[in-house]
Amino acid sequence: MKVLKGATLIDGTGGDPIPNATVVVDGERIVDVGASDAVKSPPGAAVIDLSGMTLLPGLIDCHDHLGHTGYGLMDRWELDAPASLRHLRTAQVLQDTLEMGYTSVRDAGGLDHGFQLAVEEGLIPGPRLTLSVSLISPTGGLSDVRSPSGHCCPPPMNLNLPSGVADGPDAIRAKVRELCRLGATVIKCASTGGASSRPGHGPYDREFTREEMQALVDESHDLGRRVMCHALGGSGLRLALEVGVDSVEHGTYLNEDPDLIPMMAEKGIFYVPTLLVYVYHRENVQDHVKERARKLHADHLDSIRRALDVGVKVVAGTDAGGWGHPDNAGELKCMVEEAGMTPMQALVSATGTAADCLGQSDELGTVAKGKLADLVAVDGDPLSDITCLLEKKRIKLVMKGGQEFVNSL
Repeated sequence: MKVLKGATLIDGTGGDPIPNATVVVDGERIVDVGASDAVKSPPGAAVIDLSGMTLLPGLIDCHDHLGHTGYGLMDRWELDAPASLRHLRTAQVLQDTLEMGYTSVRDAGGLDHGFQLAVEEGLIPGPRLTLSVSLISPTGGLSDVRSPSGHCCPPPMNLNLPSGVADGPDAIRAKVRELCRLGATVIKCASTGGASSRPGHGPYDREFTREEMQALVDESHDLGRRVMCHALGGSGLRLALEVGVDSVEHGTYLNEDPDLIPMMAEKGIFYVPTLLVYVYHRENVQDHVKERARKLHADHLDSIRRALDVGVKVVAGTDAGGWGHPDNAGELKCMVEEAGMTPMQALVSATGTAADCLGQSDELGTVAKGKLADLVAVDGDPLSDITCLLEKKRIKLVMKGGQEFVNSL
């Protein structure tokens, strides 16, 4: 049994911080929590003194690409290195991400089920993983990875990461089933192009028909999987909301249609804006990507503010991978400094609300009795300086399921 004492506790609910808090951990779970004068330390428990620090729930990134290292063709076709080296690089990313306080990650494509099994078996350290395996799109969509010359991508080096291209309702249902068979616990699709899509296929270009999108959502829900949908603007964004996806990823032009944000609030659709990836794209070496990212910036921020105003649940997600790892807390910095969220709103977006987005709020996201003991202690106050979560030397304790993966106290 362990007792964490003396920190200021931010519990992930958005409630007032608790100064001089005590959290009691037995095995993998929290068994008591509260102000130190109200919580008794069990006899013989190991005491961890966190005086002067801030204690948080384990942080959650709801949109990452842990197996990706860049946007180039060599990386996307997995030609830049032997498969064994790529896997070892990914294992290092998993460890680095965990050591920065991110104890749960929803991977939005490119990570196979083997990494989840390796983490669960204790072979490698890493966050709890929710996997989409591959992104589903039609021919010509985001999953249609081919070179400018027209050559199709080579056969997959990893049979557990199949192509996500599927056309027509029946083929899309089959693709959802295939991905679930390969370990997907969430289904990722794209209903529009994006900022980094090829020239001629951008944020307003719709990918699926209504029948295809409805088949994807229905099959996913029938199999107990939520749907996360890459959608930026135009008719493809509206279609995603109308058929009932569970979260919109990016949503940069939500503000352009007055019906969309109220529709999200009414249906309880989560919003994962991924601000950080567009910081990278605004300086992209490809002119068409740079132009798109700069053009959407003001609308993106306006969309977030309007969503917050009507009660849409905004969730932290970085879209990391193409631009690097593991500065996941950079998303929280963007939320505060660009979108005008309060530090508390940003923290809740990466804890309590993020766990809700994953469908795991009964286990994760807040510091409460009975929850899994996923905890992070930081030397600093993220309510006054959110960037303290970006400094590795200030992440003093990372606990996942009661096990300490970082302890530099």
